Amino acid sequence: MMRLLPRRRRSSTDAAPEPVLTAPVARADRFTFQDLVVEATADIGSRPARLIMTVIGTVLGVGALVATIGFSQTAATQIQRQFDAVRGTQVVVAPGSAQSQSGDAVATARLPWDAAERVQRLVGVEAATTIAELGTEGEDAITAVPVNDPAAPGVASPRLVAAGPELLDVLGGELVTGRMFDGGHEVRGDRVVVLGERAAERLGVNRVDSQPSVFIGDTAYAVMGIYAGLQSRGELSDAVVMPVGTARVERALAAPGDLQIRILPGTGAQVGTQAALTLLPDGPDRLEVSAPGAGSELGSNVQADVNVIFLILGGIVLLAGALGIANVTMLNVSERVPEIGLRRALGATRRQIGAQFVVESVVIGLLGGLVGAALAVLGIVVFALAQQWTPVVDGLVAVGGIVLGALVGLGAGWFPARRASSIEPVSALRGGN
Repeated sequence: MMRLLPRRRRSSTDAAPEPVLTAPVARADRFTFQDLVVEATADIGSRPARLIMTVIGTVLGVGALVATIGFSQTAATQIQRQFDAVRGTQVVVAPGSAQSQSGDAVATARLPWDAAERVQRLVGVEAATTIAELGTEGEDAITAVPVNDPAAPGVASPRLVAAGPELLDVLGGELVTGRMFDGGHEVRGDRVVVLGERAAERLGVNRVDSQPSVFIGDTAYAVMGIYAGLQSRGELSDAVVMPVGTARVERALAAPGDLQIRILPGTGAQVGTQAALTLLPDGPDRLEVSAPGAGSELGSNVQADVNVIFLILGGIVLLAGALGIANVTMLNVSERVPEIGLRRALGATRRQIGAQFVVESVVIGLLGGLVGAALAVLGIVVFALAQQWTPVVDGLVAVGGIVLGALVGLGAGWFPARRASSIEPVSALRGGN
């Protein structure tokens, strides 16, 4: 039997019970980052033809940019290597000059006649020769025939140069026909010359088996050979070269003009310093020495010149690719309005809807950048190997191309994502947009 206890009356002095404060329970997010990635990538491969047409612009743009930089780096490296292979093996020693009171340049020193023999004893020197410019004005004009017609128009004569027998060996030239004069011709002062290919063409001399001659003024000089392919001092291709000994006798040459030295690569600074001391021990500073430095700026100059136009073209194509991604993303938004409304009704926020389409655009751009960079690198390697060059591809450029594709996708997907996030669930489920 239940016993009922009397209910205690609450007095006015009793304190009111304090309210219990509880922390608000955070609503669990219905959609995680994994769901976002899955939703963003699920529709990408559902239409392969549309995907290919979408990424092709990004592929071409990124590929053009990466290929332009890679091709220019490869070409610049090859040109610089060939240029430095010549420049890095040449040292030129010339008399110093000072300005006189009349303003004319006056030589402060003279090279000795045996300058080539002196420097050939230095370590790193492979060959050397002296070179001197000789005037051919007035009655000393160079012609193939001794007939002077006063009524004939004046024609500029080739340059007249005196050099040693080692000229072609030092400058990297080769004989087209005939042979080079030797030390015997120089000692005897024989009247012989060799012609550069352009000088021979101007004088109408193309063979030496018939013992042709050229005339310097009224004096005949036998043509011994024709040379070509000078790797340095290309201006001597349009020159008539006689032995230094002949120039001393016939042209009253007072001293060699300069000394050209072919050296081993990497010995330029050493040979330049020692050559000045060897030739002029009491005043090496009165000689001007041109020795190869540590490097050349030719590669960077070529690369800068080649890059400009193609980088602009690559940027234009990349812009077209961005517009393609934006158009396709906008089309996806229009086609998936009911899906967007359903996801909003299930609890997806505006930010999550917008992030879905942004991620989708970034993935498409990243895919285009990856394919474009890969094709560009492959093209550079194939082209370089076909030309027997060394391919030069900066890894940062390739990675930068991939990142650039992702950035293009990010920029292209911003507006469609914003539009998708503004769709209301009710209107979407009713078939509106």
